[in-house]
Amino acid sequence: MPPVVQSVSRLAPIGVNAALEAAQNPNTQPKPKIFDEFALNDRVGIVSGGNRGLGLEMALAMCEAGARAIYCFDLPSTPSEEWTKAAAFVKKIGNNSRLEYVSVDVRDQQRLWDEARKIGDREQRMDVCVAAAGILKQPVDCLVYPAKQFEDVLDVNVNGVLYTAQAAGQQMRRFNNGGSIILIASMSGSITNMGHACTSYNTSKSAVLQMARSMACELGKERIRVNSLSPGYIYTSYVYLPHSIPNLCLSRLHIEHC
Repeated sequence: MPPVVQSVSRLAPIGVNAALEAAQNPNTQPKPKIFDEFALNDRVGIVSGGNRGLGLEMALAMCEAGARAIYCFDLPSTPSEEWTKAAAFVKKIGNNSRLEYVSVDVRDQQRLWDEARKIGDREQRMDVCVAAAGILKQPVDCLVYPAKQFEDVLDVNVNGVLYTAQAAGQQMRRFNNGGSIILIASMSGSITNMGHACTSYNTSKSAVLQMARSMACELGKERIRVNSLSPGYIYTSYVYLPHSIPNLCLSRLHIEHC
């Protein structure tokens, strides 16, 4: 096996190493680099479920961090008013970043691949993917849970996540610049919530966790990182808080991003 090579930041030296180097050279002018480390200047990415909710929040954050373009994949034929206002906000920031909207069903594998290739053709790179689209159906007793409803949840929350990651990953491989794929799982993939009949949802999110581990092992050699995030209850425009926190993710059951 080839020797393990320690990766080096393009901003090196950073942190304590920068301080040690400055101590050896009195002419060094210290410069803060912490925000540069998290900058996404000129990066291109895809966010599924990016029309509203956490998907849009993450897409906007990447634009604020300097991304060239973030493409929001979502099911509606036209973007929401919230998305439109966020896109206008990005333009006013003045950092040449932009939000783009693509109407696509994450269950359609070939269509996702095709749309990602179009982005690659246009931008000539692909750097980041956030697979955030997901659904939560009406709670049903696990012993009588309808097969079709179970299949629907897994089709979006598992298959759709895989297809989104594939679409972006194919373009990362195409341009050979590495990249970062982030799969949005849930705390419910690792634990369960008392009083919630959400076996299908919890099962799907547990699958996403293992998907991330498996893809990371396969793609690491190509400098494509794969990670998962497991948020808890998060208040967004997709949910309202009628009585208590436990009702949060059950208040709107079409699309769920927590």
